Amino acid sequence: MKRLTHLFVAIGGALLLWAAWPVSPLTLLIFVAWVPLLWLMDHAGNGKKFFGLLFLQLLLWNIFTTWWVWNASLPGAIGAFIANGLVMSVPWIFAREVKKRWGTKIGYTSLILFWLAFEFLHQNWELSWPWLTLGNVFATHPQWVQWYQYSGASGGTLWVMLSNVLAYSLFMHYRQSGRTQQYYINVSIWVGLLFVPMLVSRFILNSETKKAAAAYAEAIKNVVVVQPNVDPYTEKFTGSIEAQIQKLIVLSEKEIDRHTTLVVWPETAVPAQVWENEIKQNFFYNSIWSFLQRHPQVNLLTGIDSYKNYGPNKKDAPPTARFEPNSHTYYDAFNTAAFFDADTSIQLYHKAKLVPGVETLPSFLNFMGKWFEDFGGISGTLGRDSERKVFVPWDEHFKAAPIICYESIYGDYITEYVRKGANILTIITNDGWWGDTPGYKQHENYARLRALETRKWIARSANTGISCFIDPVGNVINPQPWNTATSIKLAIPVDNRQTFFVRYGDLLSRTAAILSGLILVVTLITWIKSAVNLKKKGTKNL
Repeated sequence: MKRLTHLFVAIGGALLLWAAWPVSPLTLLIFVAWVPLLWLMDHAGNGKKFFGLLFLQLLLWNIFTTWWVWNASLPGAIGAFIANGLVMSVPWIFAREVKKRWGTKIGYTSLILFWLAFEFLHQNWELSWPWLTLGNVFATHPQWVQWYQYSGASGGTLWVMLSNVLAYSLFMHYRQSGRTQQYYINVSIWVGLLFVPMLVSRFILNSETKKAAAAYAEAIKNVVVVQPNVDPYTEKFTGSIEAQIQKLIVLSEKEIDRHTTLVVWPETAVPAQVWENEIKQNFFYNSIWSFLQRHPQVNLLTGIDSYKNYGPNKKDAPPTARFEPNSHTYYDAFNTAAFFDADTSIQLYHKAKLVPGVETLPSFLNFMGKWFEDFGGISGTLGRDSERKVFVPWDEHFKAAPIICYESIYGDYITEYVRKGANILTIITNDGWWGDTPGYKQHENYARLRALETRKWIARSANTGISCFIDPVGNVINPQPWNTATSIKLAIPVDNRQTFFVRYGDLLSRTAAILSGLILVVTLITWIKSAVNLKKKGTKNL
């Protein structure tokens, strides 16, 4: 009976986390969603039983919340579910051991620090998949977290973890002692923890809304965003390249006027495979150059499918390069953002945050390359840029950060664009791979958090939707429906200021990572000392 109880608690915890996640209206559940797992931490018995229940809950949460990933890649989805469940288990296992050795207060403090450190590390290693970063849960409620301009999404993670630890402490206090005076004091503290950040956010929102409105009223130059709605499974890579490009041009010219200086097309909008040194001469690009010459004031930011040749010498090629046996050369394939203007000048940025299992394989999983390829993934990895690049036009007005798809969930990563001078964020994506699922809706809402962190306007071009504009306080403007071919236009002001989060990055997570390391080192030292002392006692007894 106890085993079944534990199983139901683990499944219930996964359901709470899923029910709280965007785009569900039950976001408030996140403030108690970890309580079942905290209970299991104390009552699951030995370490093996706890790990089994822990992994089950985290695996189910991943599956319930991101099941749509398998529409893009079955092996990528399976790998993401299992890997994410495993790495998410690590901070809980460590915290349980610390709690046993040092007690409840240090144990729960370490859990919060370990989880923050995990989220930070999970954004900066080869198997990165931070879709379920806890701070993302507030993506549909930016009015609650306007203070992300100081903390980034990790501030939301801290808020969630603190709330759950306090809620569980309240629950256990009530069961052991009933409604004591201390119980009511703790209830007051927990309620304050829930509502004070919302109140602070409201004050910031009022101030930032006034700033955004004043700047918007003076904006003259506009941005055109195109949503071509090309099916990525059929039309995109099997249909006529010329027809797809012409469709993009027609949709653009419906909205272009004399104040338009930037047009944004989605990720891989131009499906022609092209060597980067031949873009100007490539036949399929002729209509794009003609389009820009008809509108010489316009710059075009678009996704392209590009390649770079390194020649026959392996020493000249990066580790991501592939070998072409027919030509005996090494080359890279890129998911690229390109910036064109009428004088045929070209700026390029290669997507650097690649989707594991779909666009890249971690080096330690290269042996699985053939299996991934057979199931719709890739056998190697795309090339990637080593730095963020800002696209600066001839008039230096809209200095655009070219953010490609999955990169838009990396808040700390995006701050580097702004430090390099970006005054507008452009997100180009092709969410059609996921189909009509919660995936594209979550992705669009996550972009709202990037607006809060940087206080920049966002122009978002999504192949099949949702294309939109997002203002600096997270309001979505003119969102376009899924599965619709359309284009939209908006006069956008530029803002050159840098928020605290932009200037200093994710200080909260970095601090947590350092403190976590110290806790683990001290715990390891005391464990070693205890083991040595125990061995000495055993020797003396002999």
